[in-house]
Amino acid sequence: MSLLLAGDIGGTKTILRLVEASATQQLHTLHEERYPSGDFSDLVPMVQQFLATFNAPTPEKACFAIAGPVVDNTAKLTNLTWFLEAENLEQELGIDHVSLINDFAAVGYGVLGLSEKDIHTLQTGKINPEAPVAIIGAGTGLGQGFLIKQADGYHVFPSEGGHADFAPRTELEFLLLKYLLDKHDIQRVSVERVVSGQGIVSIYQFLRDKKIAPESTEVGQIVRTWEQQAGRREKTVDPSAAIASVALEGRDRLCEQTMQLFVEAYGAEAGNLALKLLPYGGLYIAGGIAAKILPLMQEGSFLFSFSQKGRMRSLLEDVPIHIVLNPQVGLIGAAICAVRL
Repeated sequence: MSLLLAGDIGGTKTILRLVEASATQQLHTLHEERYPSGDFSDLVPMVQQFLATFNAPTPEKACFAIAGPVVDNTAKLTNLTWFLEAENLEQELGIDHVSLINDFAAVGYGVLGLSEKDIHTLQTGKINPEAPVAIIGAGTGLGQGFLIKQADGYHVFPSEGGHADFAPRTELEFLLLKYLLDKHDIQRVSVERVVSGQGIVSIYQFLRDKKIAPESTEVGQIVRTWEQQAGRREKTVDPSAAIASVALEGRDRLCEQTMQLFVEAYGAEAGNLALKLLPYGGLYIAGGIAAKILPLMQEGSFLFSFSQKGRMRSLLEDVPIHIVLNPQVGLIGAAICAVRL
């Protein structure tokens, strides 16, 4: 048995999990705790408090998933003053091996540890265990990555595919593209500006401003409050969550149209990723939003947009597609990564 520490580190909260790994690499969670990241000056005192709380011995290995870029095992968090270096963490915490990985790379490892109850299959497809596995996830941004099977198991590769160009397909999406170009005075629009939490709000603003559908007082007030708080690090409302929730309840036409356009754009981009990788090992949709709007992902427009690729349609109909339901997939991935150190 070996003792491992896994962490999911974000600007707002950090989750730490102490894990025991068997000789066959089966993972068993011993302790888990959630901390407000801003309450600590650094990761070291947080880990020390976590281990002391449970009177736990020093782990042999640790892997921390970071919400931000990781370069040469170092990371600076966007919304914190923390600057993390794996070598320093090893020395200060007395852990033999520490690794820092991007949070979406952790999701890539995490899909390897999911059970049947952790996923919802949208398309069964024809699985090929030797083929690549793709991951895509809309949340704060739009993460994309892939896994390749090698002799020693799957290797995870993150990407910056969410910053590729948004490719409109319909007249309405072309109008959305022009709206975003003019609104932000920019030369190009990334797909992340449309397929993300921020994208949901942008689509809503576009449909509202173009008077495609009337705005309700309830959601309108939330969106206006959010607009007035532009530039603030901490906001008091979450308009994307409100829009999605009201759309799910079917009581606001503007919200329903917003989510319809969002799901279609999400499906189209997932299809673009699938064309480039042919991930017959599976395409996993993570990121937080998909699981929360599962009925909208199931109703058909996602898969329709996913497969609408002309002569390549038949290729995409064979791709197994799964929605990740477990919100701690990144933490699972960090633990799996720690095992491999």
